[in-house]
Amino acid sequence: MNIITTHNLTKIYKNKHIALNGANLTVPKGTVFGLVGPNGAGKTTTIRLLLGLQSPTAGDVRVFGERMTPNATHLRRRIGFLPTYPRFPKDMNPILYLDFVGRIFGIPTDVRKPRLAALLRAVGLLSASSQKVQTLSTGMTTRLGIAASLINDPELLIWDEPTAGLDPEGRKYTIDLIQELGQEKTILVSSHNLADIQKVCDYIGILSEGKLIFSGPVEEMTRFTRSGAIELELEGDIEGLCARLEVSPIEVEWDRIGKGVQLRFKRDGTMAVELSKVLQLVNEAGVTLYAIHSLQDEMVDAFIQLLEEERAHGFSRILRVENEANGVSGIDAG
Repeated sequence: MNIITTHNLTKIYKNKHIALNGANLTVPKGTVFGLVGPNGAGKTTTIRLLLGLQSPTAGDVRVFGERMTPNATHLRRRIGFLPTYPRFPKDMNPILYLDFVGRIFGIPTDVRKPRLAALLRAVGLLSASSQKVQTLSTGMTTRLGIAASLINDPELLIWDEPTAGLDPEGRKYTIDLIQELGQEKTILVSSHNLADIQKVCDYIGILSEGKLIFSGPVEEMTRFTRSGAIELELEGDIEGLCARLEVSPIEVEWDRIGKGVQLRFKRDGTMAVELSKVLQLVNEAGVTLYAIHSLQDEMVDAFIQLLEEERAHGFSRILRVENEANGVSGIDAG
């Protein structure tokens, strides 16, 4: 079952700015879905449409199998939302605010009070529960926003940049919490931090200039990775080693970098074999190997490649889709 499904979702503001262009997004039940892209790619617009806070220019959104609209209050009651840099009434303290949110959801007092106390303890705000919101740090404010998004015990969580502005401790706490909650709930988390997404997500959607250029399992995305890259930290006759690499049949691309050599291998299952051959050349050249460093993160590499491919081939892709829709073959179109 899919918790979220969008079809041709498009948002154009005042006929001047295309924020989202024909996005087809699917979020399966029980998964953690990462929505990533550069700033201005359309992530926040997508979230607003998913929540029914705005109406699409074209296409539609279905949440829990029903069409999401600005009037679909019954659907939003089943969702917990955390905005980027959440803001709260400055004169309220965390207890009063969570109680206020709980009352909006119509949660009875005998359920609301124990739940807000448990949430404050869970997000580490019990000792600050009597402080006014205006005195809370950025990290504490985010934790209060997390608690507020959980007060209605939602089936679906939508968190927009939940680690924005957090220190390393706050970031780790949030990532750990997403992993824990992901065992019980469906979560859509928006972020431009690929490292965070890679740690917690099962599925990923990549936005570029309002276009969804990839949507699917994280494992599938890594197939776009161009190469495995490592750096050998060396000492000795590095020039002699490079001369050997130049004439070697080893399937590897290489560059001399300072006191080392960077290697780029194919991702076809032969990396270990080819690396062993390189290390044999290192030994034959009488070069001392001090360390082997990984240079590329698979997720980052795949992400960059997808963006590059989209920018390089986006126009031809659009023409191909239009031609196919009009029943024109590639030969006819040429």
